[in-house]
Amino acid sequence: MQIPIESLNLLVLNVGLARHQGDWNWKDVCSPFTRIYYVKEGGARIHFSDKVCELTPGNLYIIPAYTLHSCECHGPFTHYYLHVYEGFKAEWNVFDYYDFPTEVKNCEDCERLFELMCQALPEAQLPESNPLSYDNQSTFSSFVHRYHELPLYQKMELRGIILYIFSRFMKNASPKMWTTDKRMVKVLTYINEHICTDIDLTELSDMAFVTKTYLIRLFKKHFGISPLQYINKKKVERAQLLLITEDMLVKEVAAALGILDYSYFTRLFKKTTGKTPQEYRETMK
Repeated sequence: MQIPIESLNLLVLNVGLARHQGDWNWKDVCSPFTRIYYVKEGGARIHFSDKVCELTPGNLYIIPAYTLHSCECHGPFTHYYLHVYEGFKAEWNVFDYYDFPTEVKNCEDCERLFELMCQALPEAQLPESNPLSYDNQSTFSSFVHRYHELPLYQKMELRGIILYIFSRFMKNASPKMWTTDKRMVKVLTYINEHICTDIDLTELSDMAFVTKTYLIRLFKKHFGISPLQYINKKKVERAQLLLITEDMLVKEVAAALGILDYSYFTRLFKKTTGKTPQEYRETMK
């Protein structure tokens, strides 16, 4: 399957060069943006729930948005970092459709591209490396605002560089197993394109030409969760992004996602994240 290139709506939050001496150690990091690293010198580790990745010089690494991980470093470690996020109205999440390698080896040509981005956006360097210092509502919102204020030519330059770097991962990515089932591709595409509306399961089953009961069973077989659980998960992720990027009332966030029952939205958000929307916003300040 092919993803339209215009749907890869990746926007720059931060880019810079960081030097560490055994002090790049952060526990349980989970952010609404994707991290890409290019290692220049030294080494470190990233701990995921199911594996440990060794970071070594000359290679690229990627951590998708909303991926829980921890960082570990015991010596010299110099790396470029790039934080990007998908615009709120993005219709596709490429990570839903492809399995990406965490590491791509021998990417020395990308070092110059990171240098160019750092030169073009010196103000996009992080104030410090501790995620608690920048992974919050006020700082995140300022980063988003800064990007939107860039002149068009600069956005075009950055988009070209980001797409090239991302292509190195895409070259080694593989379609997820379920993408061979055209019914599931159609259903998932519809959900992603209409995540801000009230999605009806009967409509999904009709477009897949199966009964609603069979759709639920088929969807769960491919994705491990029911269609409703997937829809709710995606709505909560969008809500998290809105809560830290937009000055909207919680009820307005719910309405923007097609949820008119404020109490239901609050319960759903808390069930998924462990916090109410307002508590989540407070912790991100």
